Amino acid sequence: MARYSREKKEHALALMSAPENLPVSTVASRTGIPEATLYLWRNRARASGRAVPGNGQNAEDWSGADKFAVVLETAALSEAELGEYCRRKGLYVEQVKAWRQACEEANTVTGERVTPAQRAQEKKRVRELEKELRRKEKALAETAALLVLSRKLEALWKENGDA
Repeated sequence: MARYSREKKEHALALMSAPENLPVSTVASRTGIPEATLYLWRNRARASGRAVPGNGQNAEDWSGADKFAVVLETAALSEAELGEYCRRKGLYVEQVKAWRQACEEANTVTGERVTPAQRAQEKKRVRELEKELRRKEKALAETAALLVLSRKLEALWKENGDA
């Protein structure tokens, strides 16, 4: 198994990171490092919290994990440091701020929690409404059938009355 220098590994990871964000296959052909090794390095870098998409996508199309990694990397940075980070990575400050906002809102409770008793009560209500709907559908079908029969009878009476 080939051993690669730390510099070569960091160069490959930099190519897979923003702003380059090259696909793994392109990095493999440029560097001569096998794709399997690059995928391994990318997964390890992601696990350590680095944003390494390596898929060639626009930053807005990155996975949630990669966006979250950027938020973690920039959490302690000042505005000036954030701006420099974004310039270096080819990102916009507004993007990172929007991603941070989304992360913060992800754990807020937007509605009330439903207890098992409430859920059971709602299921019972749904069953009752479905039963009532079936009953009304049957009544509607019966009414429609009676209407058709009455029109047929009326047409029959007209035919017999004319003859």
